[in-house]
Amino acid sequence: MDAFLSDKFRFWSFVSMCLLVFVHGYNLEQSYLQPWTLPGEPLSVTTFVEYWTANGLFRFRIPLLFLISGYLFAWGDTQEWGNRIAKRARSLLLPYLWWSGIALLFLWMLEWSVWGKALLVASHLAQIDETRMLVSDYKWWEIILRWLLAPVAYQLWFVRSLFVYNLLYPILRWLVMHRIWRWVFLLFALALWISTAGIIIEGEGLLFFSVGVWLQKSNVSLQSTNKWLRPLPWILLFLVASIAKTGLAFQPAYPGIYRDLTLLHKAVVLLGLVAAWISLDRCVRWAMAVPRFRQWTAFSFMIYGLHTPLVVLLYHAAYMYLPHFTGYRLCWYVLIPWLVIVFSVLVASGLRRFWPWFYRQLTGGRGLGTA
Repeated sequence: MDAFLSDKFRFWSFVSMCLLVFVHGYNLEQSYLQPWTLPGEPLSVTTFVEYWTANGLFRFRIPLLFLISGYLFAWGDTQEWGNRIAKRARSLLLPYLWWSGIALLFLWMLEWSVWGKALLVASHLAQIDETRMLVSDYKWWEIILRWLLAPVAYQLWFVRSLFVYNLLYPILRWLVMHRIWRWVFLLFALALWISTAGIIIEGEGLLFFSVGVWLQKSNVSLQSTNKWLRPLPWILLFLVASIAKTGLAFQPAYPGIYRDLTLLHKAVVLLGLVAAWISLDRCVRWAMAVPRFRQWTAFSFMIYGLHTPLVVLLYHAAYMYLPHFTGYRLCWYVLIPWLVIVFSVLVASGLRRFWPWFYRQLTGGRGLGTA
């Protein structure tokens, strides 16, 4: 693979994980974000900036990660499929089980203290229903289900879905490369993505993973200088659409607002994906030439695994135990994700150096032996 394309994949994988921390740090009243989510609060600098970034500017990151994953999996399909799946079980399923179990254990340990229990109740992290919010209230089979299928570290859905797409890869490859079925399948995947549907086969990922497979198998250049891919128009369209979506979210509700928000959201995601990919090549070259930044990119998966529920608990701790001041929510929204990112990198660096076996279990071997 071209060295710059490899660096570009690595750069965007790291940046996407960092943006993920900010999205999960969104702290407005309605904190569970969907494309159609309304802020639930009056317009202010804090509410505008948080909604605009967390449910607008940063939302291209998951489709981009799925696209990169599909491209890379298709790149390596000269190997026997069964052997590749066995490797993916070690690099995806094993870390999934480790991180899911660690999150449950961490919340159970928090329950030993009064302040920790108060944080769990406030954050609703371990909630099974409205009456039982603590891990110690779970039945044994509920613990197993949370560990295997519904992790407290809810970001793990990405790994679970990615493994499913890897299992389905021979079928997906045939569909996207078939002259007729390609368009039927891609239209189905597009409809699934627009509807935000899916449980195990997520609409959020199927389309972009499949497009990544098609791009690689069709030998489409990802470094194209096509006249339709000039950065400035795409950046402007992306910014205008994201601001329009944010402005609409703060308008009084009307019949059809959820539909309009969803369609605008999907447009923002597509525009952001293209704009980010084609407009920041100079930034990629500069950043990847900085030794420290290049070292940090090896720890993308540790940031992904460690940041939740940590970032949510830190936000609630700051609100509950630190004094409030003007703009305190926006301040914590900006500051706490950076603290979590730095902490994750430090933990990853320490584990890789002093406990490499455990580091390998948590990351599936990612970041070992990289500069």
